[in-house]
Amino acid sequence: MTSNILCTRRWALPAVFALALGLSAPAMSGEGHDHGDAPAAPNANGPQRQPDGSVFLPKPAQRQLGVRTLLTEATELPRSFELNGKVVIDPNAGGKVQPLNAGRIEPGPRGLPNAGQAVRKGEVLAYVVPSAAPIERSNQAAQLAELRAAKSLADKRVARLKELADTVPRKDIEAAESEAQSLAERIAAVGTGLASREALVAPVSGVIASAHVVAGQVVDARELVFEIVDPARLRVEALAFDAALAGNVGSASLAVGNQRVPLAFIGAARSLREQALPLGFRAEGKVLSSLAVGQPVRVFVQGKDKVQGIAVPVSSLMKNPANQTIVWVKTAPERFEPRTVTVEPLDGVNVAVTSGLKAGDRVATQGATLINQVR
Repeated sequence: MTSNILCTRRWALPAVFALALGLSAPAMSGEGHDHGDAPAAPNANGPQRQPDGSVFLPKPAQRQLGVRTLLTEATELPRSFELNGKVVIDPNAGGKVQPLNAGRIEPGPRGLPNAGQAVRKGEVLAYVVPSAAPIERSNQAAQLAELRAAKSLADKRVARLKELADTVPRKDIEAAESEAQSLAERIAAVGTGLASREALVAPVSGVIASAHVVAGQVVDARELVFEIVDPARLRVEALAFDAALAGNVGSASLAVGNQRVPLAFIGAARSLREQALPLGFRAEGKVLSSLAVGQPVRVFVQGKDKVQGIAVPVSSLMKNPANQTIVWVKTAPERFEPRTVTVEPLDGVNVAVTSGLKAGDRVATQGATLINQVR
């Protein structure tokens, strides 16, 4: 019995030591059980910002980011000026609908038009039922009753004179008939005044730019009810604080998205507005359908003077941490360098780089924003 107990203790002691060593040893995870404690190794083949500020961008990354470059060329560019302007109605292709009398609005044959609805010249848009005071209506009704009574007597007199046509001069009969006809026309005029309504017609063909009434609304005389505009024919009015610019306008344009819209210079006003001289431009084209009357725009006026520079798209301009204007120049197949530049306005889509670039540089035009974000 004693020998059995000693044998059991002899085998138990090694088992206890083995269990203790297993608990104290570090646990090793198996394959596929990585807990992410180790830092990720840097990828030397990915986009990286170099110590000198340039960006290493491999060819696959360039295709993925959609990077496009432009080969620059130095040339003489017109000196341009950026002016604040707004879109206005062309007086020959747009108009306003205003009632001549105060009254209540009633829908037209097709109902009240909505904003954006196409209308034709001469189309009835709405009616205005004139509003009159009760005393005025009663006076008109009394006058109408008197005219009807006088008309009845005139008709009877004409009938009697016609029965005595053999003894009564012809001129008396004609005078009585003329008096009866005059009374009939006066009755019609007074009756029309009591029950008439003013028709509001479209002065030009175009699109309803704004509608300010609903059915049953009471409007005053000369109140703006509808505004009609031709989206393909608009005008742009810009304010120039330098009056000498009016005589130095070579061409002009404005930018609608990524498209350049040429403008035709009409002329300059001869009176100041807000201490500036208004300049008028005419714009035509389908791209103008995205503009609205009263919308503020930037007008780029190209003067007759020239400046030496390089034209690059506006999308190429970026800002560095020092808030300086830069462009990214491709100096190697997979390397882009930032260049600090000075620019002047050109036409809204492009700008003129006057310093910082030289002819033959490849400037990033698409994807420049993504290049600028590489760290």
